[in-house]
Amino acid sequence: MPEGPSIILMKESLQPFAGQQVTEVSGNAKFEKEVFIGQSLLEIRTFGKQTYLIFEKSAICIHLLMFGSYSINEQTKPDKSLRLALFFSTGSIYFYTCSVKSVPLEYLSTIDWEADIMSDQWNSKKAGEKLKSNPKMMVCDALMNQDIFSGVGNIIKNEVLFRIGVQPESLLGNLPAKKRKELIAEARNYSFDFLKWKRESVLKKQWLVHTKSVCPICGQKLIKKQTGVGKRRSFFCEKDQKLY
Repeated sequence: MPEGPSIILMKESLQPFAGQQVTEVSGNAKFEKEVFIGQSLLEIRTFGKQTYLIFEKSAICIHLLMFGSYSINEQTKPDKSLRLALFFSTGSIYFYTCSVKSVPLEYLSTIDWEADIMSDQWNSKKAGEKLKSNPKMMVCDALMNQDIFSGVGNIIKNEVLFRIGVQPESLLGNLPAKKRKELIAEARNYSFDFLKWKRESVLKKQWLVHTKSVCPICGQKLIKKQTGVGKRRSFFCEKDQKLY
C-alpha cells in the first residue's frame, strides 16, 4: 500500500491538470461519472494515503489500497482494472485497481487535516493528546492509525520504531514522555526522508530494518513478526529496541 510520501509524488504528477476542464470520463467505478464532464479540476489535495480531486460541484476520492496504481496520458492496464479515466484537452489520467468514490464538497470540511503527517497543518500536540488517550494501544498500531498519523504505513512504522529504539508491541501508556515525543517527531521526520529518497530512487537502499534480517547496529538477527491488531509485518531488534 503506497504511503503518504508516495501519494505526495502522485499529486505532483497530476498537478498539470489542475485548472483544466474534463472532456470525457470512463472506467468501472460505481458512481455517476458523467456529471464531471464539463467541470474544472479546481484543486488536488492529499490526506495521508488518500487523494481528493476537487471539482466545482463535488470531489473524487482516490485510495490506491494495496495494489492500486495510476498512469498519465496512456492506459497501461486492461479495462477490467480501470476504475476511472479522466480526459482533458491536454491529456488524460487513469486509475487502476483502487477505491474511487464521489464525495460532496461538504465532506472535505469533516476531515482532520491536522492529522496528515506531511501536511503544513500537521499538529504534533494533537497527536500527543491522542496517544495519551490510548494507553493500552501498541505503538505499532498507533503509528498505523490513520486518525493519529495519517499517511504512515508499514515501512515508516518499522523504520521509525528502530530509529527511536522501541519495540512495536510496547504499550503507549508505558512509554516515557520523552519517547512519545520522539515517536511523534520521527514519524514526521522519516516521512520527509522517505519522500526525499523516493524522489532520488534510493528508498530501499536506506532501509535499516524493514525486510532486513540483521540489525545494522549490533549484528544480531532481527525478529520478523506480525504485530498489533492489524497483524502487519514488523522487523525489530530485541537488543537495540526496548519493550515498554
